[in-house]
Amino acid sequence: VQLQASGGGLVEAGGSLRLSCLASGRTVDNFRMGWFRQAPGKEREFLGAIRWSGLSPDYADSVKDRFTISRDNAKNTVDLQMNSLKPEDTALYYCAAGELLHGDFWDYWGQGTQVTVSS
Repeated sequence: VQLQASGGGLVEAGGSLRLSCLASGRTVDNFRMGWFRQAPGKEREFLGAIRWSGLSPDYADSVKDRFTISRDNAKNTVDLQMNSLKPEDTALYYCAAGELLHGDFWDYWGQGTQVTVSS
């Protein structure tokens, strides 16, 4: 599975960005897709995840009121809509894919897209 994240950029505090992750290479019906971020000097942070079919997304408490994950099965994309952005949201954002059989393990990672929020 290849993952290509896009949509990052520079935005002012309070603004919005929409990131997109394109999955290719094999069928991902039995995968869950996740979004993570990592700021300089900090550990990677889980933001949320969604399955290609069935249940609603799960979110980290830190972003659940501002971020929304959605999927487009026809396009094989998973988006992360980020609203009310804050300077502390500045980070490199990654998408990941994990086979459902592998539990909490994430099998594949995208290359990351930079989000910078100015104050």
